[in-house]
Amino acid sequence: MSSASAAAGKAQDSRALEGAARVGYVVLGLLHLLIGVIAVSIATGSGGDSADQSGALQQVRDAPLGTALLWAIVVGLAALAVWQIAEAIVERDPDAKKRWAHRAKFLGTAVAYIAIAATAFTLATGGSSESAESSKTLSARILAMPGGVALLVVVGLGVAVIGVAFVVRGVTRAFEKHMSIPGGTAGRGIRAFGMVGYVAKGIAVGVAGILFIVAAVTHDPNAAGGIDAALRSLAGLPFGQVVLWLVGAGLVVYGLFCFARARYAHM
Repeated sequence: MSSASAAAGKAQDSRALEGAARVGYVVLGLLHLLIGVIAVSIATGSGGDSADQSGALQQVRDAPLGTALLWAIVVGLAALAVWQIAEAIVERDPDAKKRWAHRAKFLGTAVAYIAIAATAFTLATGGSSESAESSKTLSARILAMPGGVALLVVVGLGVAVIGVAFVVRGVTRAFEKHMSIPGGTAGRGIRAFGMVGYVAKGIAVGVAGILFIVAAVTHDPNAAGGIDAALRSLAGLPFGQVVLWLVGAGLVVYGLFCFARARYAHM
């Protein structure tokens, strides 16, 4: 066994790391609950906050003991990222293609957790962060590169594919193999929450990917945006307010599913 695999295996044997990683799932649940509530408030015409991780984290910061909660988010998501990296290192599927696909998934998830943890760290230390502005800045930088239009299209397609993967994961209930779901009513509820939550999140992420592609085609970085821009764009569609309300409610359900995941996920 390589030193990296040995270190990853040792990390996964750590009860402290496992406990912190489970806290990370609770944190994800809280953030998705807040994002979903903000999205629903936008759909009903009463919300002005950013319906993304940045907006949710700003709400956490403004709550009583908000700074302490932000530090808990940093620790929980950092631990969850370490756990995902360890999963990538120890992955030993005999099928080489599946092995590398799984590793890419674990590493991509780890990067996402680190990004949210970094935003929480920025807010906890007195800084400010806007996901939508970061997306626009990234788009502008990519468009300024040689071949930037094609590269931004690739980025958009990649994000859109992730959204589709979330939808597929929900529809096929692929998340079940990574959990020890109990039987009875509780188990049926967790499965239903997982299906609805994954589909709702997939729609939001997929639309965000489409916005990157639109930014590339129109050469307008302002067209790009994160989850907030994606959710707000849904409101402009026919019956968009209803669609946005349903997606927001689905993100709330995904948040509740994350709480169950904290308890029943294989670690």
